[in-house]
Amino acid sequence: MNIPKLRKEKVVKTYHGYKLVDNYAHVDQHDILDVLKKPEKILPDVKKYIKQNNALTEEYFKDYKGVQKKLFNEIKSKIKLKDTSLKFKDKKYYYWTKTETKGNYGKKIRQLINKSQPEEVYFDGDIEKKRCGSEFFGLGDVSVSHSDKLLGYSLDLKGSEYFSIYIRDITTGKNLNDKIENTSGAITWLLDSGSFFYSKLDKFHRPRQIYKHILGTKTEKDELIFEEKDETFTCSISLTSDEKFFVISTSDHITSEEYFFPSNAKKIIPKLFSKRRKDVRYSIDSWKDYFYIHSNKDARDYKMLRCKINDIKNLEEFIPSKKETVIGGLVFLDDFILRSEKSDAMHKLFVRSIKTNEEEEIKVSNEIVGSPSASLLQKSTKTTKIGISWESMATPGRIYEYDILTKKKVLLKEVEIPSGHDSKKYIVERLKAKSHDGRLIPITLVRKKNIKKNGKSKLLLYAYGAYKHSIDPNFSASRFCLIDRGITFAIAHVRGGGDLGDVWHEEGKKKLKKNTFFDYVSCANHLIKKKYTYKGGICFYGGSAGGLTGGAVANIAPELFFAMLLLVPFVDTMTTMLNKKLPLTPAEWELWGNPIKSKEYFDYILSYAPYNNLKKISYPNMLITSSVFDNRVLYSEPVKYIAKLRDLKTDKNIQLLKCKMKAAGHGGMSGRDNAITELAEEYSFILKSAKIKK
Repeated sequence: MNIPKLRKEKVVKTYHGYKLVDNYAHVDQHDILDVLKKPEKILPDVKKYIKQNNALTEEYFKDYKGVQKKLFNEIKSKIKLKDTSLKFKDKKYYYWTKTETKGNYGKKIRQLINKSQPEEVYFDGDIEKKRCGSEFFGLGDVSVSHSDKLLGYSLDLKGSEYFSIYIRDITTGKNLNDKIENTSGAITWLLDSGSFFYSKLDKFHRPRQIYKHILGTKTEKDELIFEEKDETFTCSISLTSDEKFFVISTSDHITSEEYFFPSNAKKIIPKLFSKRRKDVRYSIDSWKDYFYIHSNKDARDYKMLRCKINDIKNLEEFIPSKKETVIGGLVFLDDFILRSEKSDAMHKLFVRSIKTNEEEEIKVSNEIVGSPSASLLQKSTKTTKIGISWESMATPGRIYEYDILTKKKVLLKEVEIPSGHDSKKYIVERLKAKSHDGRLIPITLVRKKNIKKNGKSKLLLYAYGAYKHSIDPNFSASRFCLIDRGITFAIAHVRGGGDLGDVWHEEGKKKLKKNTFFDYVSCANHLIKKKYTYKGGICFYGGSAGGLTGGAVANIAPELFFAMLLLVPFVDTMTTMLNKKLPLTPAEWELWGNPIKSKEYFDYILSYAPYNNLKKISYPNMLITSSVFDNRVLYSEPVKYIAKLRDLKTDKNIQLLKCKMKAAGHGGMSGRDNAITELAEEYSFILKSAKIKK
């Protein structure tokens, strides 16, 4: 196989007295944000290199095309292609969604509650995609006005997350002349249904302005109702649960601030609820004359406060904080309040009586490890019936109607696996690995019961570890394509994520970021010690910031792996954090540190950034993916990474780059079949690396 070579052009930049050498800095072209809209602007030699790598990847998979096709059909056979969601009872209509056997994007359907008219499809994703004539079809928001007469929807047709907003008369099916470009995609209707709020993206792709658009008027006349001056903050707007107020939320990753104004206000004057304080996050909602405040002030894993709407300075504690237990938000009924909390990477549901203030846990399943949730089944809150659901890594999701008073539950819907699935054939386990500093890191895994723990099995160990994002132990039918072939699927709940709360997140960011990588290695070694797998029998699987975890671990302990999948990976951390003009960078400094201003952060990021720490060692097989339209992790990062890796590596393994040059976003190509195709390719790489061809 002819391995492509990328032109070298040595660039030396000095930061804090340190000379940072980069032979591939030219890939980070100065107009790289323009490439998101016009890929023809990519440097010719870089474009050629990407095409050569894509051809190499195709060549590598040539003998596994049959396996990919088999995997595609197998994954698709596990999905109920023609399916219908539960109906939500709104004020006048039932609303629900539907997927078809041949479709890729689904339909949104409604029907009058009295059923005096037949069902109507008010948005058909497949028809809309065909109408647009684009390869990529990214749907941002689909929002029906309060009058039920108008539909607002937003589309990204390239994958770069520049959304255009359109308005349609549902009765006639015709679009109005209103079209707003370069937005975040969110649409928030005013109660009069004659206008809506939206967020405009600035030149760096950051939503820092909120406008009000009146239907039938020119966009240039839209009213600016809020502007965030801090370049590290971004903003959004929403309606409270009782629909009495609009709330403007502005925040970076660790600090937030909220403003509110009456939903019926003729003149909009946002009122500050509580002034921003560094490292304090809060959000507000209103219900029955109270503001409810979800806050981490003096409560790292949150607590719930409340105050009278006309007395916002006089706060009282409503739900206290608990050590290493994340207190979730609230869902309101007339007589009850629903809430969730999470500890040890596991969720619990609670219901509280407003009249008695007594609270009890809702038990959904007898399984120890799984993921419960609660939701409303209707717009009217005058009810004692709610929807509760449960799924685990072995058990498909089930949704029940639950009566709070009688505690009776009735099965409404169960995820159906057309090709069949027997949960009893599998076992879900929870383990804990001791990390380098004594912290116990949870691991959740699912495997076939008949697979012996003899230290001979292959194991996929997934991880993320950033942004306080939790990886819940949910069900995924496609995983069983690997599990049924003898590969155990495990999740390492590493620090940096939010699986065990805010402290868990804090211990995996800034100058503690390396804990994320050490946690992962500790989990891998623990699984080896307990004979779930062996040294060299593990596959790393992760994307975006999880790709950073994988890239760092590849430099620390490459001998653990037979394969690594780094999907849209954040591997050139230093270059990105040194460029304040990139869309996410200023806000990201609160997670990684600012290497421009601080030598300490520069030195620390330099000590782990995957690209800067590549060295002359043996690396495992790798599949690295990217897209030239991705604005979250620019294509330049994996392109530079694989070029440098190939310069230094001492192994004879295969490391592949697949960079999409057709429209695709951070999450890959759009459409159900495209998503399955990508997943089948990823799985085929795992199977080929594991020498499994069946």
